[in-house]
Parts: sequence; C-alpha cells; structure tokens
Amino acid sequence: MKKLNEEIKTGQLKQVYLLCGEEAYLRNQYRDRLKNALLDGGDPMNLHYFEGKGIQTGEVIDLAETMPFLAMRRVLVLENSELFKHGGEQLAEYLAAPAQTAFFVFVEPVVDKRSKLYKAVLTKGRVIECTTQDEAVLKRWILEFLKKEKKKITERDLNFFLEKTGTNMENIRGELEKLMCYCLGRDVVTSLDIEEICVRQVSNQIFDMVSAVAEKRQKQAMELYYDLLALKEPPMRILYLITRQFNLLLQVKELKNKGCDANTIGTRVGLAGFVARKYVAQAAKFKEADLRKALADCVETEEAVKTGRMNDIMSVELLIVKYSM
Repeated sequence: MKKLNEEIKTGQLKQVYLLCGEEAYLRNQYRDRLKNALLDGGDPMNLHYFEGKGIQTGEVIDLAETMPFLAMRRVLVLENSELFKHGGEQLAEYLAAPAQTAFFVFVEPVVDKRSKLYKAVLTKGRVIECTTQDEAVLKRWILEFLKKEKKKITERDLNFFLEKTGTNMENIRGELEKLMCYCLGRDVVTSLDIEEICVRQVSNQIFDMVSAVAEKRQKQAMELYYDLLALKEPPMRILYLITRQFNLLLQVKELKNKGCDANTIGTRVGLAGFVARKYVAQAAKFKEADLRKALADCVETEEAVKTGRMNDIMSVELLIVKYSM
C-alpha cells in the first residue's frame, strides 16, 4: 500500500490495478482514490463502471480501445466481477498489450491467484491486497479519527471498543460516527458511552455463547441463542458461525500445542492479535478431542436439518445443550 500511496501522490500510475482481499473499507477507499487520480479532473465521460457477474469482456475491450474524450486516459472500473475465478481469459490476453490510453481498476474480495487474469495484472500493473488489519494498525487509525474530532479515549476503553466492534473497518467507522454524535460536547469517550451506543457483533455473541458452553453455563448459552433468534438470525447461520468458531478454536489449540504464541497464531489463522489472545484463552477450556467431536456434530446437525429429520431451531438448541452439560 505504501507504493500505491506514492504512485497516487506522484501521479506515476500503473495501467492496471487489482484491489483484493476481505477488508471492504480499504478496497472502497483505494478504489475511489485511484479513480480520482486516474481521471485527474477530466471529463466523467471517460469513466466506465461495471459491477457483478455477467460482465461482457468484449464490451469492456471495445471501450478500452475507444479514445478518451479530451483527456489522457479512459478509466474502466470492474467490481465483484468474479473474472479472477473464471471467464477472464479474453481480458487477460488483451492486457498483454492494451491501448495506451486505457487504465483498469479491478476490485474483488476473492481472487484465484492461478488465474490468467491475475497473472496478467501482476505482470502489467499492481496487485494490492486489502487484508484485515492488525491490532496496532486499527488502534492508530481509530486514534487518528478521534484526534480529528478532538476526542480522547483510554487504552482500556479502546480495547473494549474493538472487542465490541470486531476488526471490520467499515463497521468500526460506522460505530465511531455514532459515538461522535452521542459524545457531542464532551472530549472523552468512555466505556459507558461504548456500552450504550455500540452494537455488539453477531460473531462476538457467538464467541460469548461458546464460552458459556465451555464453562457449562447452559442457561446463559441458551439465553444468548434465543437473543440471536430474536434478532432474526436464521438458525442455520447461527450453526454456521458455531461451526466456524469450533473450527477456529481447533486450529488455535493445535498451534498452541506446537508452541506458537498468540501473535503467531493470529497471523496463521487470520485473527488480530487481541482477538487471537481471546481465542487462545477460550481454546484452553476445551480438549482437542472434544473440539473435533463438536465439529463432527455440527456437520451431522446441518445434514439432519437439510434432510428434514430435525427442526432447525431445535437442532441447534440440542447441540448447545449437549456441549454445555
């Protein structure tokens, strides 16, 4: 990203960019910055935006071959096209020798690095991976935001805020904006403000529910499950998140048994440092064999629902009861 920032600042831009990775906030921010830098104040007629599956690559190539209107560049932005999974071969061939005035910005959450289109972008331009940011980066970003708003927060309350919001930057930004409105006229953001105004993410509630299961607090685990149902979360999505949680805990348990520390574990399984430490503590409450059995039971539960042998709400309830007894 440092190189990309430098290219935008100096105007020495590549002809092709790919913004990929799970962090949507960064993808969107750099998409807009690149779009503006490439247009360089030129006529918006030279900007073409394509979104979703089914993009006709022939149409894209025809536009790329068309001279821009009173400008140096014609800018083509393709988002969520899935062309980096399949169907991008024609475009990959074109990018080997595109029109000098044609500039491309691809925006994709997931790409296949073996695809011809990915390799073509790698050869012709620059790939920017917008991954989940680590704890230190997120904290600096939040503190910079608060500084602009002339607000302060303690380290302890900042950690509490991140525990509430998770690591998704779009969600963090939204919760920060709500906090600024709530704390209008005050210069310090407190844990009470965060508790009052910030919405706890479903993934965090799943974490709490599994913690209650591990500690055999069955009543609390069931209350959290019913809370999720009251929030209109489908039972099968709850089951998916429980399965994901057990799978992450198993990976964390295995890495911990190999002597890895929390930061290494976080890097390996894709968790921020402060989140990884929570998972290490939670994994310690389970035996490895129990986590494997829980995963197998999750798969069996899903199959029972899909084949009509069990009701979806009841099946998840029985799973929670079984492991919290």
